Amino acid sequence: MRIAMIGTGYVGLVSGVCFSDFGHEVVCVDTSEEKIARLRGGAVPIFEPGLEALMARNVEAGRLSFTTDLAAAVAGAEAVFIAVGTPTRRGDGHADLRFVEAAARAVAGALTGYAVVVTKSTVPVGTNRRVAAWMREAAPEAAFDVASNPEFLREGAAIDDFMRPDRVVVGVESERAAGVMQAIYRPLYLRDFPVMVTDLESAEMIKYAANAFLAAKITFVNEIAALCERAGADIKQVSRGIGLDGRIGNKFLHAGPGYGGSCFPKDTSALARIGQEHGVPMRITETVMAVNEATKHRMVEKLRDLLDGSFNGRAVAVLGVTFKPNTDDMRDAPSLTVVPALVGGGASVRVVDPQGRREGEALLPGATWHEDPYEAAAEADLVVILTEWNEFRALDLARIARAMRTPRLADLRNVYSPRDAEAAGFERAAFVGRKGIGEEA
Repeated sequence: MRIAMIGTGYVGLVSGVCFSDFGHEVVCVDTSEEKIARLRGGAVPIFEPGLEALMARNVEAGRLSFTTDLAAAVAGAEAVFIAVGTPTRRGDGHADLRFVEAAARAVAGALTGYAVVVTKSTVPVGTNRRVAAWMREAAPEAAFDVASNPEFLREGAAIDDFMRPDRVVVGVESERAAGVMQAIYRPLYLRDFPVMVTDLESAEMIKYAANAFLAAKITFVNEIAALCERAGADIKQVSRGIGLDGRIGNKFLHAGPGYGGSCFPKDTSALARIGQEHGVPMRITETVMAVNEATKHRMVEKLRDLLDGSFNGRAVAVLGVTFKPNTDDMRDAPSLTVVPALVGGGASVRVVDPQGRREGEALLPGATWHEDPYEAAAEADLVVILTEWNEFRALDLARIARAMRTPRLADLRNVYSPRDAEAAGFERAAFVGRKGIGEEA
């Protein structure tokens, strides 16, 4: 099947590469000549484990190509996926649909025959009907159906999520469109992965509801962690205890400095706005957003307490600034709250991150970048573990403590235990939801 993928951002590129690995002929389109030139040269503009090799294999097989020519890519395509950005609109929290509208109108004018136009971007409920209206307005004679096919890809594990999904959600209105979508996802049908067919609005809502629920789960455990710190309980034990309940499950129950990334902040904000527009306030989601922001600021105060109330003149090594490991994504990362607070308070901040420097240098002015955590920790007053990269899971804590001016640790991902920190020689250490070293419960 011939597929055109409009947009080569995270979702579009991963989806296009994976569809080509299914055996489809895929043309990925972007307006950026620089990005397309890099992709044609075999360079992947994002960090996603396994993506570069998978892309190269399918380019070599002749199933995958890249272009800036939308009309040529759409001509003859049986399915056209719109995977452009839907950032939060400044001022009202709603998803900005300008890029979706522009893509829909351009696609309508380029169709040479019937095609299913599939919205892969995360969009508010009702958007696919607007896509159809925009297309009919741009090209009244065009033959097409619209479909909603939201993505559920975790950064750092996107290829496995695409190839082995919990479910695929497809929103359609005609049997013909359903047939095209079933043909596209046939390799997953054959391996018995669930492909769920719904109406357009339900497919759109599933995406927002899923992300809002997961964000709520993270925020809930972070609130419980704050209570554990005051009450003397251990969040690691509490999380395990509640996660063993089959009705709750153990995923997304790891306490930390708050959620970030490209999906949860944007999608919770958009869902709250959708609720307001329909007169059904999403009070739980609105509270989740507020508590998540408060959690990030609580981490700043935790660091301040470790440094006796002031950052001024202190040297702080921050290990990890991307919002999660195995990605270079800095969007809404807790580091964007924590590091500026440290720098603004007068601290000398040294940052180490395996993939974060490309975006992080511009986003975290005033910080200096290091390749080695031991180098960053030398003569430091505090080491902060902010992102749980594998590189930071087996540190020689004793070596770090010996090299520091004042051996203090803030493990905001609970990678290590208080016992580990104490045995390594840290005089003070703080965790999330656990009693630290040198502090009372």
